[in-house]
Amino acid sequence: MVTISDVAKLAGVSLVTVSRVINNADYVSDKTRSNVKKAIAELGYIPSAMARGMRLNRTFTFALILPDITNSFWTTVARGVEDVAQIQDYSILFYNVDEDQKKQKRALETVFSQQVDGVMIAPHDGVTENLKLLHQRKVPTVILDRKLDQDIADWKFDFVRGDSISGAKALTEHLIKLGHRKIAILSGDVRTSTAKDRVSGYRMALEGMGIPYDPELVFFGEYRISAGEKLLRALLDKEIEFSAIFAANNAIGLGVVQELLHRNIRIPDDVAVVYYDDSSKDGTYFPFFTSIQQYAYEIGKTAAELLISRINDRELPSREITLPSKLIVRYSCGAYQKATNRPGLRLPIMDGAELYEESHLIEPFLNGDIREPYANF
Repeated sequence: MVTISDVAKLAGVSLVTVSRVINNADYVSDKTRSNVKKAIAELGYIPSAMARGMRLNRTFTFALILPDITNSFWTTVARGVEDVAQIQDYSILFYNVDEDQKKQKRALETVFSQQVDGVMIAPHDGVTENLKLLHQRKVPTVILDRKLDQDIADWKFDFVRGDSISGAKALTEHLIKLGHRKIAILSGDVRTSTAKDRVSGYRMALEGMGIPYDPELVFFGEYRISAGEKLLRALLDKEIEFSAIFAANNAIGLGVVQELLHRNIRIPDDVAVVYYDDSSKDGTYFPFFTSIQQYAYEIGKTAAELLISRINDRELPSREITLPSKLIVRYSCGAYQKATNRPGLRLPIMDGAELYEESHLIEPFLNGDIREPYANF
């Protein structure tokens, strides 16, 4: 096994000099640095991460706790995190908690035993109690995409999220402009901030355009395909009028689509369908659905950068970054049919169909005070 002593001997320098070169320290001449790097390459020496960690009192690992790694949104977030980690020589411990509070608790307990340098987590719910140990143990933490149930600015946690309220508002307004007045929304767990925020944006759009908010058209469940099917059945069982469905994430949307096709209900001829979290790249369907695209990769990348900066300086104030979203208009809302007066496509789609797509960046909703009246359902 090649050691640092072997490198020092071949380069004709001291162990301290080799260590300085490995850690990109100052006080090493360009010629000496070049000789050491040449020796490292020639011998195939790999610096010990454990030794580096012991010197700096770090493990150079952080945990990424996600609610559903099978969802393309979260896998893209994870890719953004991973790319930053690779550049910064960090390893990642992944935990998938399946939107389950007990699994989330077990993941956090495991994280403490692994002595990671920091944690990124998308909380299952907004309960601050679940994350109290991270604060008490002063673990650098970044909250992903979801909000907590109380102000914790003094905890010095960082936050990175998409603007769910603005995105949901824009998507609902788009349906209203197409002539829809009875729009059902099928959302996630009511304890999850994004599920509530997307209903808030939906409600704001309705009332802002003079349409009464009807709680009979609002359903909370889970961010799962099976929940989309179940919630749609509950909507249909009510036998109330609706012409459009807003699914609050892509998993719910896929479940809705499967149930509609099972019942031979055509999209958008019989009902318009839109959803949050664009997933056109997953290949499940031809790019067909009007949706909100979040910048998932950037959420992950930004979160990892914030976490590493906090690991390096734990006295930084709390930071909160909200990234914009984009409205992607395709066939499922009926916009193409309305604009062209032609039948357009419907599900199921035949091979060889042409792509129709428009996109619009959504302006952030900046007045936070007006959000509060819509928080309870």
